[in-house]
Amino acid sequence: MFQIDVVEQCKANDRKAQMQLYNQYCEGMFYVAMRYVQNSDDAEDVIQESFINAFQRIHQFKGEVTFGAWLKRIVINKSIDFLKARKQRLVELDENYLQVEEEEDWNVENDITIEHVKKAIGQLPERYKYVVMMFLIEGYDHREISQVLNLTETTSRTRLLRGKSYLKELLKEKAYGTGS
Repeated sequence: MFQIDVVEQCKANDRKAQMQLYNQYCEGMFYVAMRYVQNSDDAEDVIQESFINAFQRIHQFKGEVTFGAWLKRIVINKSIDFLKARKQRLVELDENYLQVEEEEDWNVENDITIEHVKKAIGQLPERYKYVVMMFLIEGYDHREISQVLNLTETTSRTRLLRGKSYLKELLKEKAYGTGS
């Protein structure tokens, strides 16, 4: 119960306990932010803002999930907020009217590496990229994705379906030499 004790100390505004949590989670959260912002300086900024936000809101941490999972959600939200702020405009599509059909066929060519997949995910349109990353890389389900991104679960499913379709096309281009 070491982690709970440290969190309780942080709730009492104990700076040493805050530093202890920071040191424990900083590196892992940096890699989470890097998957989104893809620039180390920007990822460091996101991490700093995330920890500040976490320590300001630590009284809201109820221990229903691990502190790491709670902090990871903050880092993902801050990363997405950072990217949205950097964009000049964000186009939201109303995708609620679509009928969503799940597809489980995820076969790709054997020579496609995880790096190819990550690079292809980075090329997806923003509205699909975050859902695909959160589902495939972070392991979130549609309920969690819809909460983090403020979408309906139907929209999350639709964007995942479309994002996977885009991703397959990008990976096919790579496999058949028509891509970079």
